[in-house]
Amino acid sequence: MGIKIVPRHGKSLKDKLYLPAIAGGMKTTFTHFVKNLKDTSNLKTMSYPEVQPEDLSERYRGVHRLTKWDDGSEKCVACYMCATACPANCIFIDAEERFDGVAEKRPKQFKIDLLECVYCGYCVEACPCDAIRMDTGIFSFTGSSREEFVVDKEYLMSNERSKDLNDG
Repeated sequence: MGIKIVPRHGKSLKDKLYLPAIAGGMKTTFTHFVKNLKDTSNLKTMSYPEVQPEDLSERYRGVHRLTKWDDGSEKCVACYMCATACPANCIFIDAEERFDGVAEKRPKQFKIDLLECVYCGYCVEACPCDAIRMDTGIFSFTGSSREEFVVDKEYLMSNERSKDLNDG
């Protein structure tokens, strides 16, 4: 009738204890350890973050930035499109009225939780004003507390486009 019966393995006590499998894994690990200890020239390691990777694509997404108009004011009109498109729900915007005639409103608060962000770029694609970008060239972001990873509008506006990306 087309039914295939597959015999189940691992019924013996030796297989149930997983000891041979653990011993085999430890043997492989120890063999690599001894080989690398004898000849360290074949190790492919990098002193990160002191030495940054050089094989990153131009399209690699870094930390976000908010773009500005020529007068220094933010391009963001607090339309919430980026926050709506974000699959991680890590963008928080609080809008206020704008009185300079550039737009109707602007973000009073604009925060991104970098620990929640999956760096997908949907926020950049969804923005109708080209106000948010991920071309800073900042690929590693470190901090000692969770609060340091929630970046605000001032931080996002202070980020500039990477010089390496400007040349291309």
